Amino acid sequence: MTKTVELDVAKATLCELVAGLTSNNEVVITKDQKPVARLVATSAATAPRVPGLMKGKLTVLAEDDEHLDGFEEFMS
Repeated sequence: MTKTVELDVAKATLCELVAGLTSNNEVVITKDQKPVARLVATSAATAPRVPGLMKGKLTVLAEDDEHLDGFEEFMS
């Protein structure tokens, strides 16, 4: 759902406009009936990554360097 608000009203009610944002709506700010800005909600913050969570999940099928043939100049 899109809500349209004039710039002077947006300045006076910015806290309420931001608090009312959800993931499926936006606020279009206009000046002289022309859109100048758009407020949208950001996505929810994700949990920080933790090193080592995938330890033991990778299986090495071959212990050879054959797949590196031709890349010697890049491996110095």
